[in-house]
Amino acid sequence: MTESEHRTVLLRGGDVHSPADPFATAMVVERGHVAWVGSEGAADAFASGVDEVVDLEGALVTPAFTDAHVHTTATGLALTGLDLSGARTLAEALELVRAHSAARPADKVLLGHGWDAARWPERRPPSRTELDEATGGRPLYLPRVDVHSAVVTTALLDLVPGVIGLAGHHPDQPLTGAAHHAVRAAAHAAVTPGQRAEAQRAALRRAASLGIGTVHECAGPEISDEDDFTALLALAAEEPGPRVVGYWAEAVSGEKDARRIRELGAIGAAGDLFVDGSLGSHTACLHEPYADAAHTGTAHLDAAAVAAHVTACTEAGLQAGFHAIGDAAVGAVVDGVRAAAEKVGPARVRAARHRVEHAEMLTPETIAAFAELGLTASVQPAFDAAWGGEDGMYAERLGAERARTLNPYAAMLRAGVPLAFGSDSPVTPLDPWGTVRAAAFHRTPEHRISVRAGFTAHTRGGWRATGRDDAGVLVPGAPADYAVWRADELVVQAPDDRVARWSTDPRSGTPGLPDLTPGADLPVCLRTVVSGRTVFVRPNE
Repeated sequence: MTESEHRTVLLRGGDVHSPADPFATAMVVERGHVAWVGSEGAADAFASGVDEVVDLEGALVTPAFTDAHVHTTATGLALTGLDLSGARTLAEALELVRAHSAARPADKVLLGHGWDAARWPERRPPSRTELDEATGGRPLYLPRVDVHSAVVTTALLDLVPGVIGLAGHHPDQPLTGAAHHAVRAAAHAAVTPGQRAEAQRAALRRAASLGIGTVHECAGPEISDEDDFTALLALAAEEPGPRVVGYWAEAVSGEKDARRIRELGAIGAAGDLFVDGSLGSHTACLHEPYADAAHTGTAHLDAAAVAAHVTACTEAGLQAGFHAIGDAAVGAVVDGVRAAAEKVGPARVRAARHRVEHAEMLTPETIAAFAELGLTASVQPAFDAAWGGEDGMYAERLGAERARTLNPYAAMLRAGVPLAFGSDSPVTPLDPWGTVRAAAFHRTPEHRISVRAGFTAHTRGGWRATGRDDAGVLVPGAPADYAVWRADELVVQAPDDRVARWSTDPRSGTPGLPDLTPGADLPVCLRTVVSGRTVFVRPNE
């Protein structure tokens, strides 16, 4: 424990968001934990016995956010490299590629991210010929925004012998499946340890600057590699910053596999263990064909494979988890987990808190099964903000009627499904308050939840998804993971007007949160603290 973690600090003169006292204005932190939360008058009794008194000057103190689904190195590479998410046309994207290639003459492989042809007037991805011309014939790896397909140059294909024979290789279309994984591995192998550490630091710095105290790194052999994963965990352990909880997405068949997962430093064989792909790339696995393609997507694991993984993990005391987006994929997860529960007992399966990432296309039946089996839904509300609505990508892929069923957060909460919010960064950016806003103002009104419920899913929900119920909330004994915010007036926002009217009554004891109405300014992070240790201070504050 560092000297800063030993220090006793009194914060006072602000608003402290705590269920222990809905009107708290002060908090004492001692030995990396919250020691006391209460009123200004009671704070006087502590003032003389602490090492430091911090005047909050009216600022808001909340638990630090947990982002429950992050790809840290890829996020950092997007922050430090070629980001095409702002490109408004195909021509603009190609110009950005040309400029990036000129600016990075020494890179063995050029890396980019974030293109989305659905947003461009040309309605098509860049061709291999166009990319070859824009890069001057250099290797380039350019994944689509969802990272489930990629366009590449001829020079990168030349680095991957046999790629033309792999599933998912298309001469004139983005690569998917095994072909995509092969070129991604070749591209990432060209990243030096120094570049990788620079990217990881950039991502963790950005997270800390947004009040994120913990990230769940969702790694695995088809997404990154073991060196990347272990280097990230080591860097996070050695340097001040957000804590990193690691998941390694590899199938487990017995105790030997489980031991290897633990030796890597992962707390679970979960995260992006792919049952299917994504809607944007037409690889999410559906019961009925896509509205704009004559097929039902791609299935990577069936219910039997899910059952085998969940059974082995449960017996080894390890958390299991899957990536599942389409309704057929989510159904396969439910059927598989239920079969595992029949084998090892439902109580053991529920106690293991297995996870499902994304879980977008649910039915009333699969929602009920998540609740029954104790499955945590690790979800990304920003997906709805980016691709939902009557004219969005979801409606294009599925038709408006099916698209309206996606990401039903209100129904999940009503059923008792535990929610953990994340970004899937770099698919959508690290943006915790924006994520809560996206859930509270879902494009489909019946799926909206209160700001309070969304905030809980993005703080306490992330901790619960790792098996801890004593954190993500500012009460005595909890880890001192908190953020200090400049925010406007605190309010209570709920999707139902009657609930909002009731819960703003002071007698309800509901602590307020910032106004997240679309168009309102989001809170600005002034300071982020992890285990009592300051990991970010806003410059000039």
